[in-house]
Amino acid sequence: MINRWIKNVSFVLSIILGFVHFSCGNATNTKNLMEESQNLKGANLETITLGAGCFWCVEAVYQRLKGVKSVTSGYMGGKMKNPSYRDVCTGLTGHAEVCQLVYDPKIISFETILEVFWQTHDPTTLNRQGADVGTQYRSAIFFHNEAQKEAAVAWKTKLNAQKVFPNPIVTEISQASLFYTAEDYHQNYFNQNGDQPYCQIVIKPKMDKFLKTFKEKLN
Repeated sequence: MINRWIKNVSFVLSIILGFVHFSCGNATNTKNLMEESQNLKGANLETITLGAGCFWCVEAVYQRLKGVKSVTSGYMGGKMKNPSYRDVCTGLTGHAEVCQLVYDPKIISFETILEVFWQTHDPTTLNRQGADVGTQYRSAIFFHNEAQKEAAVAWKTKLNAQKVFPNPIVTEISQASLFYTAEDYHQNYFNQNGDQPYCQIVIKPKMDKFLKTFKEKLN
C-alpha cells in the first residue's frame, strides 16, 4: 500500500505547489449550520482524529469518502477546558483544529484514511498550512488505539526514509485526548458555504484534485 502510494507523489507535490495563500481565519462565517451527530453506535465502527490545517478543508474531503459515517470539526491536543474558536485562534491553548472521523473499517481501511491524509495537505510545514499559521494548524494524527499508532508511525517513517516530500514530515502522532466539538457554524462548512472566498480559493482546488484521484473511493 505505501509503495503504491509513493508512485503518486506528483499529486502530492501539485497540492504543495498549488496551495493558495489565503487565511481560514479571514473567511466569512455563516450562522446556524447544522452539527452532524456523533452518536453513531456499532461494534464495527472506529474513530480517528486528524489535524491538517483548517478543519473546513479536512471535513470537506473526508465527508465524501465511502465508509466514513460522520465527520465532526473540533479541537484537540490542548490544555484549556472548553475552548472556543476565538481561544484556539490565539495559538495559546495548545489545541489543533481537527476533524474526528467515525468510519466503518469493513468499507474503508485505516490505510486509505492515511493515504488521503498525506495527499491532501503539506505535512512538512511546521504549524502552518498556506497562510494559516499557528500551532492550531499543525499536522497531527491523534490515534485512538495501538493499531492506528503503529500504522501512522510506519507511514511517516517510510515516507521520510524515501524522501517522498522535499522536506521531512513533521506530523505529530499522539494519543487522542479530550475532543471539543467546534461551534455549529463550523460544521458542514464547505457544503453550505461553497461560494465563500476561502472555499472557492483554497478548498475547491484541493477538492477537485482529491475527487479526481480518489474517485473510486467516493460516496
